[in-house]
Amino acid sequence: MADRPGSSVIPFAPTPGAGGELPALALQGLVIERGGKRLLDGLTARLPRSGITAVMGPNGAGKSLALRAIMGLIPVNSGAVWMHPSVAGAVALVFQRPVLLRRSVRANLAHALKVFGVPRRERPQRLTELIRLGGLTNLADRPARALSGGEQQRVAMVRAFAAQPRLLLLDEPTASLDPQHTGAIEWLIRTAAEGGAKVILVTHDNGQAHRLADDVLFLHHGRALEHTSRSRFFDRPVSAEARAYLAGDLLL
Repeated sequence: MADRPGSSVIPFAPTPGAGGELPALALQGLVIERGGKRLLDGLTARLPRSGITAVMGPNGAGKSLALRAIMGLIPVNSGAVWMHPSVAGAVALVFQRPVLLRRSVRANLAHALKVFGVPRRERPQRLTELIRLGGLTNLADRPARALSGGEQQRVAMVRAFAAQPRLLLLDEPTASLDPQHTGAIEWLIRTAAEGGAKVILVTHDNGQAHRLADDVLFLHHGRALEHTSRSRFFDRPVSAEARAYLAGDLLL
């Protein structure tokens, strides 16, 4: 759970797109170097104001690293990030492996509401709504860390919703989950997008990207090689790397 980017990310002002609309998020030349190796190598992208963007690419392409850089959780060597004012104050990140407090599900969610500054008088109703949204009614008083992986991820998702995010960053939220829990998480992702949040979803699951994404950002060696509609990416990928990735032949 996190709120907004830290000082390691330098602001800049993008120009409007062809339709005159500014993006939800713009990355300009992000570079991260560790141990003499470039993990992000001038990553540049403009993501639309609405819908679900799937970020795809092989292991080590920089997908998860990019999310952490956007949130200011890790320093960048150079580059810039810009967020539209409508989303900049309400950003949440859900990790692949959620970190939960040693408390009940109810207490985890109540703590999130407090951290995100929800007025005390509104918290009981919001807490009830979050528990119902996550299908957690029968689990609300159980220790969050004693739940199954899929149940914990549902807690993490609705905990992020406590921030009422306008930009929701998801780092492989259904990795290793069974089909039932994957379906539950995907329903929550759709709910967030339909509620007006811009969703950026890191995923290795082609089927999931087909089901959820409006557009796909494809990364390789820390650079954005393609950013196009979901249908165009899967049907007519432009780069040789994307074609190899979709065929299961691309290794970083």
